[in-house]
Amino acid sequence: MAAATVAENNTFRNEVMAETPNGHRMLHCLQCGTCGGSCPSGADMELTPRALIALINAGQRDRVLSANTMWACVSCYYCTVRCPQEIPVTDIIYTLKRLSIAERRYKDTDAPALAKTFTDFVDKYGRSFEFGLATGYHLLSRPLSALKMGPMGFSMFTRGRMSLLPTKIRNIGQLQAIIHKAREIGARR
Repeated sequence: MAAATVAENNTFRNEVMAETPNGHRMLHCLQCGTCGGSCPSGADMELTPRALIALINAGQRDRVLSANTMWACVSCYYCTVRCPQEIPVTDIIYTLKRLSIAERRYKDTDAPALAKTFTDFVDKYGRSFEFGLATGYHLLSRPLSALKMGPMGFSMFTRGRMSLLPTKIRNIGQLQAIIHKAREIGARR
């Protein structure tokens, strides 16, 4: 049983390292806590980045992928910049987020639905479309909360901060070709 656990631990750690640029640096973690201490969202995280790395090394796949840490991360890169071992902590968190979505391990968050709505608009228009993002996300995920957003949306519209119609970037075909190629490469992995 112990030998199987060690092999399983190494599999999860190796997967995270392989899916993260410079992920091998995770092996150099000193558990100093600089990453968590630097994090503006640390208080909202179930597990600090340091704890994530320790649990990855311990092979705790379920615990790591079901934590809210990936969804609380604001991608400020403070953890990565301040790490004395140059561990790409934010990139590791992105890897964990992708794995969590792929395996449907996330809980108590609508972040995957919001991310999907956002990327659909970027794919189609080359930029975010706030009105469509808010309505699409809320109507699909939280229809009753959409009513609460009305006054704020109206205020944004009247101040010129939100358009009712999306606009495309110039040369959208070039961006769509890049996105298509990235998806091809991702599918081969």
